[in-house]
Amino acid sequence: MKSCLKSVFLNVFALVDCNNFYASCERIFQPSLEGKPIAILSNNDGCVIARSNEAKALGLPMGAPAHHYHSFFNQHNVKVFSSNYPLYGDMSRRVMDVLKQFTPLVEVYSIDEAFLQFEGFEHYDLEAYAQQMQKRVRKWTGMPVSIGLGPSKALAKVANRVAKKFADRTNGVYVIDSEEKRIKALKWLAIGDVWGIGHRHNKRLVLRNVHTAYDFTQLSDAWVRKEMSVVGLRLKHDLLGKSSIPLEMVAAPKKAIATTRSFESLIDDFQELRERVSTFASLCAEKLRKQNSRCHALVVFVRSNPFMPNMPQYRNSTMIHLPFATNSSLTLSKTALQGLDLIYKSGISYKKAGVMVTGIVPEDAYQMTLFTYENPKHQALMQRIDYLHKRFGPHKIKIANQDLNRTYKMRQAHLSPRYTTDVRDVIRVR
Repeated sequence: MKSCLKSVFLNVFALVDCNNFYASCERIFQPSLEGKPIAILSNNDGCVIARSNEAKALGLPMGAPAHHYHSFFNQHNVKVFSSNYPLYGDMSRRVMDVLKQFTPLVEVYSIDEAFLQFEGFEHYDLEAYAQQMQKRVRKWTGMPVSIGLGPSKALAKVANRVAKKFADRTNGVYVIDSEEKRIKALKWLAIGDVWGIGHRHNKRLVLRNVHTAYDFTQLSDAWVRKEMSVVGLRLKHDLLGKSSIPLEMVAAPKKAIATTRSFESLIDDFQELRERVSTFASLCAEKLRKQNSRCHALVVFVRSNPFMPNMPQYRNSTMIHLPFATNSSLTLSKTALQGLDLIYKSGISYKKAGVMVTGIVPEDAYQMTLFTYENPKHQALMQRIDYLHKRFGPHKIKIANQDLNRTYKMRQAHLSPRYTTDVRDVIRVR
């Protein structure tokens, strides 16, 4: 198939990616951190989930257990932060709001990435336009971004990687607007780094002597369609410059929703574990109602602490299929406790548990059943509870089997202030 770059100025996609997003959020409000290594920890300060370029250069691996790297942090003066998701989420929203000033066609792809589509910009200097976007985002939010542009989403992704990898030459903006640039970029990009190529497909493609993105585009459509389905074929066409992956303007409902927690301390008491699982199920129900969905199945899991091998180890999970689709906290909590009864093992000190709901369907289009159905009073009750939580704050009303005096609080020993989401943490100018 021939490439379609001749239409590049008629329909252009851009991928805007925030550089070291979590670390940059911290630096915006603490400029003294600029140029210093930063590590962001997961929930309960468990492991490293984000690193600045300086931390990467020191050899700090992704997923490093924090308690194993205390000496490393001290030795290299790594600035460590607990995840500050309210701050990160608000900064993401601010960046996306700025991007929407340049085109109404914006797909928020993740917390730190967005695809933009430009139609009718054939007379624009899109590289200069992207530089204008970059400068405005930096000036208005403080966030550094890299921008890649191309005639398809996949090529915009490739261009973005070039912009970030060779930032000293591109100044963070790169445009694939010619066949020569397309081929050069695809020959440079390893097949494992191509957007949409996972570990399984990467392994299969390498065995077929496909090592670069360019090699992938030389495969026949028939082989790609057979081995990688229509999704893989669309990706190939996208890399050839024929836009085949459309912009998704409306976020699709989640296919699964989970609430999982590592406990502050080991739990030996069965009733305490039941209280935690009931709470997790209620939180899943709230998330379902928030996106106007119901679920058909629920998964419960428990596990001991794998980092304490001297103690008895155990992990297990079970899935329970519901007789009807529901988003009721009462129904899901009851079902989750039934699942816990099936997998609980005495004599184990539990470190983590969780509940996941799946088989999610829209609330206004779920299949009703003839002989089994939910108590119709649940829906009105859940609506009233959600209203009260929205008005007076979350978790004011709980199910009776939850601890009424306990609010789950993560371990966040290195938490920075919530500069933009809590009035008590707003920076004071003197």
